[in-house]
Amino acid sequence: MKKSQILGASVLSISVGVGLAAYAQSAGFDISQQIGPNPVLPDPAPSLLPDLKVAEVVGWKDGETPAVPNGLMVTAYAKDLANPRTVHTLPNGDVLVIQSRGPSGEPASRPKDLIRGWIMSIAHGAGGEQKESNVITLLRDANRDGTVDERHDLLKKLDSPFGVAWVDNTLYVASTSAILAYPYELGQNEITAQPKTLTPLPGGPINHHWTKDLALSPDGQMLYVSVGSNSNIAENGLEAEKGRAAIWQVDRHTGAARVFASGLRNPNGLTFNPKTGTLWTVVNERDELGPNLVPDYMTSVMEGGFYGWPWSYYGKHVDARVHPPRPDMVEKATPPDYALSSHVAALGLTFSMNSALPAAYANGAFIGEHGSWNRDSFNGYKVVYVPFENGKPSGKAQDVVTGFIQGDQAKGRPVGVEIDGTGALLVADDAGNTVWRVSSSDGKITPQPIGTDQVKLQVSTNAMGDQNPDVNPNIGTEMTGSAAQSQSPPASPNKRPTGPEPSSGQQQDERRPAQMQIAPATGP
Repeated sequence: MKKSQILGASVLSISVGVGLAAYAQSAGFDISQQIGPNPVLPDPAPSLLPDLKVAEVVGWKDGETPAVPNGLMVTAYAKDLANPRTVHTLPNGDVLVIQSRGPSGEPASRPKDLIRGWIMSIAHGAGGEQKESNVITLLRDANRDGTVDERHDLLKKLDSPFGVAWVDNTLYVASTSAILAYPYELGQNEITAQPKTLTPLPGGPINHHWTKDLALSPDGQMLYVSVGSNSNIAENGLEAEKGRAAIWQVDRHTGAARVFASGLRNPNGLTFNPKTGTLWTVVNERDELGPNLVPDYMTSVMEGGFYGWPWSYYGKHVDARVHPPRPDMVEKATPPDYALSSHVAALGLTFSMNSALPAAYANGAFIGEHGSWNRDSFNGYKVVYVPFENGKPSGKAQDVVTGFIQGDQAKGRPVGVEIDGTGALLVADDAGNTVWRVSSSDGKITPQPIGTDQVKLQVSTNAMGDQNPDVNPNIGTEMTGSAAQSQSPPASPNKRPTGPEPSSGQQQDERRPAQMQIAPATGP
């Protein structure tokens, strides 16, 4: 019998046992009750392993596409990619596709680590010959007609890249172990220069959550990077969590870094709300408390904020599995803004304000939900839209891009989402190896490209001519290729971390951030 069959049989026998413990939690539970600012949280059902229901990835046949509502159309923007995880639009409209696979050789210290690896191999479509990944590819739609005219690989053989940002003729790439800075002018089709290491990031040897996302502050001075936890609930010890389960603020001029917010188990999809200048993220919460705990969520990120992990979830709901308990930390925990329901695996987030999509999507956020593997029925596997009002989520999430899951098989799995240079929505599908383009069915496009890193002032006025109170008047300058004058937005305090200039060399520089008091995930 093959190793995978033996392991699969073991998983099945274990899951039958733990499934009985979670049955009471899942029986008759309406998962839609967990979508919104006040989710219903059932009693915990702790188990050695989560419930297991893994979709087999089969890919898309020729001519197949996801489904979208009336008023929208979807086409394949780029195919035959190698695990596309995120997309990023440059100010000239060029699109970067970050293709990435996690670091190899992660140590499996316990039986459930082996089982988790087996599950992930199925969920990500492993098996057979795979194209080389860890590549950043440039897609160019020269005439803005919604189709790619040129395709160039900018960078290859990277160390599991995920997030990127561009400003001042510099492309910043967040790999799993460092933020790298490459000289890059808009319009170039290749990068040959060696990068500088801006700052190292927590990497191996365990590196449970390896993705590192990036966002550029509205004033162009700071980078924000997401660093996921090294475990489910700190079972590898708190020392392994130092600097993790957090969002860092990094001075892009010096590389000096500090923890900006913590207690976020696995944050991704970092982006700034272009109306308010506030940083937002989506977070994957903990496992093994039952199929309906804990809801993944979207939240604004406040400086010094602590969001509970590992001692509590969704505010002050104590996780009794974590020892020793820390009631003092639980008391500090901030509840997130908006629950997405349990185990949807939200990984992508972008705001719609700069799009050319229909009016129904004019003021809100799109979220890429990669999809569950750890509950008794599938959840996620779609892109949803959450409307906003006065700078906060308002109303139920709406399905926008669906059809990724059919029966027990997955055609694809959405990850990163972004607005392209024409105002359409791009969706990175890592299992389908495709980037999908969702546009208005009337063919509307924006007058000019608006890049991911450009935060344009959208000060609106009411009938009396007064400024709309939900708009931050300090976020005032649109960036057009170089950093705007510093505006000190909410997530970019005046006081910068201090430190030496970044050094050259991708592998040789092991300098830690200049501000050494990088807090463990245990404190704000």
